[in-house]
Amino acid sequence: MQSEARAPRPAARSSSRFGAHAPLRIGTRGSPLALAQAHETRARLMRAHGLPESAFEIVVIKTTGDRVLDRPLSEIGGKGLFTKEIEEALLDGRIDIAVHSMKDMPAQQPEGLVIACHLEREDVRDAFISSRHAGIAALPPGARVGTSSLRRRAQLRHFRPDLEVVEFRGNVQTRLRKLAEGVAEATFLAVAGLRRLGMADLAAHPIAPEVMLPAVAQGAIGIEQRAADDEVRALLAAIDHAPTGLRLAAERALMAGLDGSCRTPIGALAELDGDRLRLRAEILRPDGSERLATEREGPASDGAAMGADAAAELRGRAGPGFFDWG
Repeated sequence: MQSEARAPRPAARSSSRFGAHAPLRIGTRGSPLALAQAHETRARLMRAHGLPESAFEIVVIKTTGDRVLDRPLSEIGGKGLFTKEIEEALLDGRIDIAVHSMKDMPAQQPEGLVIACHLEREDVRDAFISSRHAGIAALPPGARVGTSSLRRRAQLRHFRPDLEVVEFRGNVQTRLRKLAEGVAEATFLAVAGLRRLGMADLAAHPIAPEVMLPAVAQGAIGIEQRAADDEVRALLAAIDHAPTGLRLAAERALMAGLDGSCRTPIGALAELDGDRLRLRAEILRPDGSERLATEREGPASDGAAMGADAAAELRGRAGPGFFDWG
């Protein structure tokens, strides 16, 4: 099921306070993918409001998650490591909006900040990346697979407990370099990220959600702002993709209900068919030894309630200690 694409609004000259002498400051991480997402946001705002490029300034902010690359995220603090410094800059006025990969966003936001806008969601699937093998099933016993994702690690161990999983931190380019150096025989990357980087040719082996359910909000870009800034909210409204927001409301409610973090292997996918929404969800033990799945279907407007209900079911079935490393 696919979300309905919304027709673009015609460009209109903005009467905003932002311009060449007072540009709208767009905060972002500095990785090539993060910059590509910031540039996409700028381009959409330029078209929607008839503004020149000089009306925007892209501000690169280095996060803790970008600086610490030698340890798994689960050991150094989780998802907030990619957003904390950017949100601090938003709160203290150094930037006006922040562009995020929504799968990096914690379930809860700091007081005073809101995700006011979602760009249309890209392909949600994971891509299997290897120069030697065509897919997970083709990997020989004992093959090394690199990933920094606890979800991917648990899913892989569930399907193929015979494989060796090694830590693979870093941006897309770093992980591809590690693969070329032989650190592992295969890895996984999000199809959406590869497409946004102009590297869609590398996504030759996308993995169906029926095999590997994606991360919560994978493929979606969210734009965060100060809750009280009505002028920024009006600017962003012109590029907001409402169907993506409906899908993410269900997935993020599920994550919140499960107290989702980088220590909790969670897969989820909400899809729209007209005004109906289908939510698939799963949780796994970190070692992949057990997988629990469920799904919901109902009116799209009830997505958040469906996500919360699915989370309550999975939490009850899992019992205490399900996410413990043991």
